[in-house]
Amino acid sequence: MQMVIEGIYEDGKITLDHKPDVAVKTKVKVIFEEVEATMNPPARRPFGIGKGTIELAPDFDEPLDDLKDYM
Repeated sequence: MQMVIEGIYEDGKITLDHKPDVAVKTKVKVIFEEVEATMNPPARRPFGIGKGTIELAPDFDEPLDDLKDYM
């Protein structure tokens, strides 16, 4: 049987998030993951960063020829 239980290793001790349902002596494997020292949220993008990347045609607001029959 395999199960995954997360925990934290600190000062030579492993603290599990919850106690596993195991009644007998069991072999375990411990995998250490690198964790960033600071958990900063991503930087906010400045307003107007995409200015000038999208252009509209000069006749964008004009009626479409395909819809003349319905107007």
